[in-house]
Amino acid sequence: MEELEVEGLRGFWQSRRSYVKAVDGVTFKVYKNEIVGIVGESGCGKSTLAKLLIGLVEPPLQYIDGKVLIEGIDLYKLPEKKRRRINGEVISYVPQGAMNALNPTKRIIDLITDIVKEHNNKYPKEQIYKDATKNFEEVGLSSDVLNMYPFELSGGMKQRAVIGISVMLNPKILVVDEPTSALDVSSQKVILKLLWKLKEERGMSMVFITHDIATVRQISSRIIVMYAGKIVEIGKTEDVIYNPLHPYTKMLMSAVVSLETEIRKRKIEGIPGAPPDLSNPPTGCRFAPRCPYAASMCEKEPPLIDVDGDKKVACWRVIK
Repeated sequence: MEELEVEGLRGFWQSRRSYVKAVDGVTFKVYKNEIVGIVGESGCGKSTLAKLLIGLVEPPLQYIDGKVLIEGIDLYKLPEKKRRRINGEVISYVPQGAMNALNPTKRIIDLITDIVKEHNNKYPKEQIYKDATKNFEEVGLSSDVLNMYPFELSGGMKQRAVIGISVMLNPKILVVDEPTSALDVSSQKVILKLLWKLKEERGMSMVFITHDIATVRQISSRIIVMYAGKIVEIGKTEDVIYNPLHPYTKMLMSAVVSLETEIRKRKIEGIPGAPPDLSNPPTGCRFAPRCPYAASMCEKEPPLIDVDGDKKVACWRVIK
């Protein structure tokens, strides 16, 4: 059963003269109690997608069209008030740069109280403190942290605090954007274990966004590969890593340094060229200008279709 279903989602950033097509026709599903990883180069649209998934659309970002179905309810057909209520209660968000997401002038408990009161103004403060204490203990933080200001916390503690706040209302879906990028290796391990624990104990589904292939491999059951605002490949994590089909995915995996014997056999190579300007993207396949296999058929945009059973790929060379 799908917890989250995205169909043809498009969201553009408005500039003075044009639109930056950061998310342009994205379609995928996230099933109950599943963690799906989203990977790709910086600027491919991952963080924009995260904002669109939770309805966090503020200028200059604009929702263009498409569907975000959460338990069958289309997020973008709801009035703003109902959309804000779903955000936190049904789907929640751990933003990129979470260590800077906390208000430096407020104690953690005051921030939590503001969030909870926005959803339920009759929630007693004593109960908020009790529930927050339980939540923070689950993420490995003592109740003392609730009375601290953000500057009193280490990087790893801030990240855990933000996760604790994000799951305060017990959402069914958690969108996590680059949760380990600013942390040392030991703190990264703690965060990954914590997210897995939340999934197992609460039956929570997750969208895990990262540029780190090694990290996403540890936690996700499926991987979505994005390039220039579009999805180019979806598949089971191990299959995408060891048997990539799209030329971009192959080159992305070839750029990964790994200690694993099988992956080390690959020649490590960078991806030539640069990502396209999304205010004026190439017609047809957006990877074609950088692709060593590009042909005349790539002038037409390839559809994302099923291949090899559990995998979807958008490449004429694969699906023809």
